[in-house]
Amino acid sequence: MASEFENKVAVVTGGTRGIGFSVARALVSEGAGVVVCGRDRAMLESSLEKLRGLNRGPAEGIVADVSRYEDCRKLIGHAVGLLGGLDILVNNAGIGFFKPVDQISPEEWDTLIATNLSGVFYCCREAIPWMRQRGGGYIFNISSLAGINAFAGGTAYNASKFGLNGFSEALMQDARYDGIRVSYVMPGSVATDFAAAPGTRPAEAWKLTGEDVAKAILDLYRFPRAALASRIELRPSQPPRKK
Repeated sequence: MASEFENKVAVVTGGTRGIGFSVARALVSEGAGVVVCGRDRAMLESSLEKLRGLNRGPAEGIVADVSRYEDCRKLIGHAVGLLGGLDILVNNAGIGFFKPVDQISPEEWDTLIATNLSGVFYCCREAIPWMRQRGGGYIFNISSLAGINAFAGGTAYNASKFGLNGFSEALMQDARYDGIRVSYVMPGSVATDFAAAPGTRPAEAWKLTGEDVAKAILDLYRFPRAALASRIELRPSQPPRKK
């Protein structure tokens, strides 16, 4: 039985590692054509080698910094030019600086907001016209539980994720009658570099994995078209008990 992802084209920002790579791998495994981006060329090439080794959907990539509008324009154009269109956009790229507000430099603030929030706007702005040409699409924005729970030292990061949640809610209403669905996923405590040796249980084994987030995205895509799960809070089932 053919997967509903076959012949679909997806772009995953920050798709060379962590959550983004897990999402890209899941999509390629389902037969989708995937274009990933990252800022490091060596990591991009290594990730593409792994994705192509799955021998399923085509995998392509481009070096891009989503904090720059021109890079986002080139990324979306690269996907459309190579694979013929665009059906799925996963806005995953993000960074974090965690300091009291008087210790965050203006440059750090600008970089974080440009990456975590403006980059999502840039990619959506470029992607939506191409999705309209396909009769619809799906935009997934990877937010965080930090988008609803503020914490000390999180001023910049909280601001970006609270903003991303509001952006996603409004975008969902803007795009729904073009057949474009929008969902945002808010994971908490993701062990993206988790690699446990057989028979061991490291201290952070309770955390979510990138694969957990990827499964949520695939499940959302498969959800009946008449209903939209626009917001998902994804939490570890058994975090350490508070003492």
